[in-house]
Formats: sequence, C-alpha cells, structure tokens
Amino acid sequence: MADERLDAEWVRVWCEQAGAALTELVLSFQVRHGFPPGRNAVTLASEESHKATDALVELTPIPSDLTTMYWVIDVVSLPDVDSGYFIHPPSTVASQFREYGSIQIDGEEPALVFASDGGGHLFALAGSGRVWRSTTASWFDQFDLAAASLQEFLERLAQRINGQL
Repeated sequence: MADERLDAEWVRVWCEQAGAALTELVLSFQVRHGFPPGRNAVTLASEESHKATDALVELTPIPSDLTTMYWVIDVVSLPDVDSGYFIHPPSTVASQFREYGSIQIDGEEPALVFASDGGGHLFALAGSGRVWRSTTASWFDQFDLAAASLQEFLERLAQRINGQL
C-alpha cells in the first residue's frame, strides 16, 4: 500500500464519513461524558488554504500525499477522540518547518510534521509515504512507524472516531 498514492476522491469520501461520525459523536457526547464536547471538525480546504499549500510546496519539497490531502482538507480537530488528534493546517506546517525543519529518521527520507495528538506527540510524513509518530512530545527524539501510508493513518483516525460512538 505504501507504493500507492493517496487519491483526492478517497479523501473527500473520508471527510464525509468522518464528518457524519463526528456529528453523531457530538450529539451524544455530553450525555455520555457529563460535559460538553470541544470543537470536533473536519474543515475542508478553501482558496486560502490552497494558497497556504502552494506556499508550503514552494518552501520545501513535501510528500505528494500531503499535497493531495491538503487540497481537500484544511484542518482536522478531534479533541474528544481518545486523547485528541489534530491535523495541522498547511500554514502551521510551513511555520513549524521554518522553525524546526524536517524530521530526520534513520533509513528514511526527511519527514514533515503535519499532525499531533493531545499528548503532544507529533506525526510526520516521509517522502516514502510512511507516517511516523514521535515517542515523546519532542521534535528531536525518536520516531516510530505509525502507519504504512497517509491513507492508513486517516483510516485509523476514522476507526478511533467510530470507536467513540
């Protein structure tokens, strides 16, 4: 699967399904947990986020799957799914790249941080298409393989959303 590239139509369908599941999650959240949910949302790309994606591409060579994802999605905010998951907008990825650079993983092409969880762990996508997760809340510590592809990473997020229902 790592050799296959992410398809924009697949991402659009993922957004629709994740959005529907989040709607269901939010409607039952307060009853189940005793407090109101945070802002759980999949925000679709806009003209502004497309410009930010173009600027990111000009700044650094980014994995093609990340470009495909950002052409469909601007940001994903899931504070109430497990300990929280967040796909950063392309403008944030660019700012973080300027400040920290890419992630160096042994035996892997440089990786670009694009997401995090509620514990501060980072997710980075390498040119190979693999997604890596930091073992600590640090840009400079070890990263372990989290998913064989960005599609697998998104599929796992959907499973986590559905697991909260």
